[in-house]
Amino acid sequence: MELTLFTEVSSVLAIAVVMSLIGLFFKQPLIISFLITGILVGPSGIGLIKGVHEIDLMASIGISLLLFVVGLRLDVGMIRTVGPVALVTGLGQIIFTSLIGFLIALFFGMPVILSLYVSVSLTFSSTIIIVKLLSDKKEIDSLHGRIAVGFLIVQDIIAIFALILLTAFGGDRQEEPLLVEGLWILSKGFVMLGAILVLMRWVLPRILHTIAHSQELLILFAITWAVFFSSTSELLGFSKEVGAFLAGVSIASTPQRDTIGSKLVVLRDFMLLFFFIHLGAQLDFSLLGAELGKATVFSLFVLIGNPLIVMVIMGLMGYRRRTGFMSGLAVAQISEFSLILAALGLSLGHIDASTMGLITLVGLLTIFASTYMILYSASLYSLLAGVLRIFERANPYRESQADAESLSIDEKMIIMMGLGNYGSAIARGLQEYGWHLAVVDFDPKVHEKGRDMGLSVIYGDVSDPEIFEQLPIAKASWVLCTIRDHVLALSLLRLLREKKFGGRIALAAAESRHVSEYRRRGAHIVLQPFNDAAEQAVETINGSIQSIPGLRDWPVVLEEASLQPGSVFTGKTLREIDIRSELGISVLAISRAGNTYFNPNPNFRMYPGDRIVLLCPPEQAPRAVGYLRQRELGTPQEQANAFDADEIHIPEDSSWVGQSLAELNFRKRFGVTVIGIRRGEVQLTSPRASDIVQSNDSIIVVGSPESVSAIKTAQDQ
Repeated sequence: MELTLFTEVSSVLAIAVVMSLIGLFFKQPLIISFLITGILVGPSGIGLIKGVHEIDLMASIGISLLLFVVGLRLDVGMIRTVGPVALVTGLGQIIFTSLIGFLIALFFGMPVILSLYVSVSLTFSSTIIIVKLLSDKKEIDSLHGRIAVGFLIVQDIIAIFALILLTAFGGDRQEEPLLVEGLWILSKGFVMLGAILVLMRWVLPRILHTIAHSQELLILFAITWAVFFSSTSELLGFSKEVGAFLAGVSIASTPQRDTIGSKLVVLRDFMLLFFFIHLGAQLDFSLLGAELGKATVFSLFVLIGNPLIVMVIMGLMGYRRRTGFMSGLAVAQISEFSLILAALGLSLGHIDASTMGLITLVGLLTIFASTYMILYSASLYSLLAGVLRIFERANPYRESQADAESLSIDEKMIIMMGLGNYGSAIARGLQEYGWHLAVVDFDPKVHEKGRDMGLSVIYGDVSDPEIFEQLPIAKASWVLCTIRDHVLALSLLRLLREKKFGGRIALAAAESRHVSEYRRRGAHIVLQPFNDAAEQAVETINGSIQSIPGLRDWPVVLEEASLQPGSVFTGKTLREIDIRSELGISVLAISRAGNTYFNPNPNFRMYPGDRIVLLCPPEQAPRAVGYLRQRELGTPQEQANAFDADEIHIPEDSSWVGQSLAELNFRKRFGVTVIGIRRGEVQLTSPRASDIVQSNDSIIVVGSPESVSAIKTAQDQ
């Protein structure tokens, strides 16, 4: 029984789903699964595909949508934010990769035209795959992530120019002088660009603004615009891919571009399925076997040579070897652009099926291998860090050296890892207490924000051991990590343990199940942003201000203020605070531990955490809140030094041996409290007054620095 076209396509989709599930298990991009699906359903496999023309049509639409989205998201500003490194690295990698690849192809005895196609195909890396992998690893905003995306954009632009040149000068040439033909092509190109500029300036923004209220119509217009401009470009003698790219560029500056881009991603990926299936179906296994040796050599060059080229360029530009290595992994595969370029060359008659198979096989091998290289980049770097020193200058000046040298280390400080929204809020609060913060973050965008806040900021990655060489770890009282990543948190704890960090450690946990593990591995405090925020929200909603009905048509407002730790009003009664005589404001209620006390009496004593409901004129509300937020004077170091802890060893000849803690009465004699006794391998964490001090015990005491010093002096005597 002969299958209908609908049954044929549905069967292909079912096989693609199965292959994608297998690829997902092996952590592979969908491109690999789609290509293998094409091979399976093509002539070399089960021969399922009969409607070649229909599949080819859907593949063409998929390519048009891909190039449309690329043009839509062309962010020239991204290249500017990472400076010249994106342009220099992108162009440098293309030049050196194509040159070396060309020489390798000539060594294999390939003709010049085929060598050119192969070498150029080796230069382009997959923006889609790299952005997806970096996003999954939360590294898209890191320094190396931004540099990688920057030079991938440069590659995409060069690839578009390559497509333009191929379609302009490829195919059936007219018997005209090259100069005349070149001028004719340029004139058509300028007409098309001029039309786009006019549409961008005066037509498209108005159309999109008019139809933006209807999401369905907006997406329909975008698809129509992409396909229409693709066909127009083809009629003018250029490729439909170029037209689709320019169609995306034409609306890239409109407010609707993000909406269009996000809505088209799923459709783009679905339609691209048919391109890769069509491409895989064209592969001939009999030809692939003969190309396996060449494909292996070219794949090794892409997997090893391309990252080395990037590391050399970035090292010369003053970047650290880790940044160069992580960025270089982004070019350790060839992209869908390489396959599109090769497919175009095949349609123009420039290359044969065996060369097409060679490029596709290199794509399969490099995408498969590079995916694991990027997923396990941290482990791979740890293994190669020593060897990679040759790719780093003695002074990698473009990164953290200048910032590290500017760190103030004349006082105790907090080293904070991460300055996102959560980290910024914590940093502002700590600054109010007078702490000096040294912030480490790998997102260049937050550095300006950090400097505006008066913070010392340096580039760095929590998982990078080298970052601690630039930080005053020995001077830090705290290391605080606000990045809610389990692997990074464990890595930080391990590194701090290796550095023998003597201060305290605070980590942020995304999940409650990680709290006990962090504490067990050495964290003193574990923050849970979502749980803490939820508790605060519950407290606010359940607070006393919500229990009081609103006052209508009366020139007063209800305002709520919390008494913070360190408040000057801690332990004082309402009579002592006397906020009515100070500001003319009344205290209506106080919320404490879920209980609300209405009209509290003057002897009500205040403690940190109390939420106070005030009745005041609107203009007095900010002043009232500020008044109740006053804290005790004193630097954080004075607050931190209010208590000290130490371990006092009891020698055999000590007069304290044989006496009980009650008899020794350390609290009365020295002003310290015994909180533990270490007796060999035994640790008494809750000693009783009747416990007898034995020789070679170590008693753990807590008290003021002066009292702890006094008991140590007494024992030494």
